Amino acid sequence: MLKKKYLKLIFLLGKILLVLLCGIFMVLYPQVMFNSSLRGLDTWWRIVFPALLPFFVISEIFMGLGLVNFLGVLLEPIMRPLFNLPGTSAFVLAVGYTSGAPIGAVLTGKLRKQNLCSKAEASHLMAFTNNASPLFIFGAVAVGMFNNPALGTVIAGAHYLANLCVGLTLGLFRGPRLLNSKGNRSQEKLLVRAIRALYQANIADGRPIGKLLGDAVKNSVQTLLILGGFIIIFSVIIEVLNVIGLLGILKNFFSLVLSNLQLDDSLLHALSCGFIEMTIGTKLASETTANLEQQLLVASLILGWLGLSIHAQAISMVADTDIDVRPYLIGRVLHSIFAVLWLTVLLKFNSSAVTTNATHFSLLEQPWLYSIHSLINLCLTLLFLLATSFALLAIRYLKYTRKILFFTSIYKKINKN
Repeated sequence: MLKKKYLKLIFLLGKILLVLLCGIFMVLYPQVMFNSSLRGLDTWWRIVFPALLPFFVISEIFMGLGLVNFLGVLLEPIMRPLFNLPGTSAFVLAVGYTSGAPIGAVLTGKLRKQNLCSKAEASHLMAFTNNASPLFIFGAVAVGMFNNPALGTVIAGAHYLANLCVGLTLGLFRGPRLLNSKGNRSQEKLLVRAIRALYQANIADGRPIGKLLGDAVKNSVQTLLILGGFIIIFSVIIEVLNVIGLLGILKNFFSLVLSNLQLDDSLLHALSCGFIEMTIGTKLASETTANLEQQLLVASLILGWLGLSIHAQAISMVADTDIDVRPYLIGRVLHSIFAVLWLTVLLKFNSSAVTTNATHFSLLEQPWLYSIHSLINLCLTLLFLLATSFALLAIRYLKYTRKILFFTSIYKKINKN
């Protein structure tokens, strides 16, 4: 008990010290503070706000109309065996993988508030549905930072395969799969149950479409304002840590922990910045003089970890629920490890990626294109999940039919004899 009290006291003192340092920094270096805040504001206004607003609004409307409940029943046959999660989590999975963090945490919190998943399931779901978006990897990282679009396939492949591995791993350790639960009744009535769930959820919500749309826009803008505040604050925090020398201490720590990788000194600095803010760290990694393979390894590590800035955003989105964030943090560490392993494998099978010529066009410079492309990806992902779910049901139905025919034939033979 005393140790816990001392640890809490140490953490409290550390937070107070950090806040004081930020305050002193603002007084001593007002111009630097203003410029770092402006960079954060520019990133939020030009990219984050227009790119994520459509997803937030559509997600609110989907949940209000009951479409998430409808998809949940249809996708239960694929989500429960694979990830040990309810079918409703498939919507979070699809949106999270197509639009990036922290929308996975936002939607997970909403599912938990509506009691569409348990506390343990929500913690598990949050751990592997917050990741870098495809267009951030292909546009900003591969083209904008590494100046090589062919690397997008390798980086994205390692990133998403690693995150799926996190989901599967946590599902294995979370307990037995509830394959015979009420949510897994006979496949003949699946569509009927899905429509019933849609109708019941819509009746329970009860808001007319005008009210639903207004609430969706209001809640989405409020959420994005919170995210914008985090982006600006962490942009300032990085400058504070750099000025007072704490980034150097973090760099020495990574040098000790990752000594076996023999990383270039400049990559350790990039990793230290990426530990706090993903975009800055990844950009610094791409600008070092180290060989390309080491640059990609560090970039994958940073993308898997996501950075303290995104962690703060994600955790704040579920702060008013009972979701345990420890699996989320464990998932980020596992994601970084799996991403490096998958990247190493994929680089061996795609060595031509390092020699492909670049193009300088990036969809991230056109946020409306980013939104359209991501919405298309979301629809395709949901269609793929639905198709897979129905395919699994068809296989189960064929097996069930064969068993009936087999036992029927045996029964007829017995009666004949």
